[in-house]
Amino acid sequence: MASRRKARIYAMQALYSWDVGRTPRDELLKFSWLDPNPGLEDTLAFSRLLVSGALEHIDEVDTHIRDHLDHWKIERLAKVDLAILRLATYSLLFQRDIPASITIDEAIGLAREFGADDSYRFVNGVLDAIRRACEE
Repeated sequence: MASRRKARIYAMQALYSWDVGRTPRDELLKFSWLDPNPGLEDTLAFSRLLVSGALEHIDEVDTHIRDHLDHWKIERLAKVDLAILRLATYSLLFQRDIPASITIDEAIGLAREFGADDSYRFVNGVLDAIRRACEE
């Protein structure tokens, strides 16, 4: 598994933990639930960047998500889907060096692997709308 993919999985898990248990940011960034592995440091550096950025800009990220939900309230979203949306929305808004198509494809992959059966369709629709809004 590519290190960026792993980094996104770890970041999604951390954002989920933050949302469900309000785990403090400093604790999240330790990734203490992972086995210590010196070979993971580059992967964890990218994960830390994603988590820190998403939480630093959480109000803006959540506003973009809310603005592109049709007939849904952000509070009613499955926590896994919300973590994936937050991660990808942060990337779409603030990591312009990563193509939007890659960000969305990675989010769809996370939703297929960790979300409910139709999560990937929902995640794709919301992120595509956010992508279009960012391009305008």
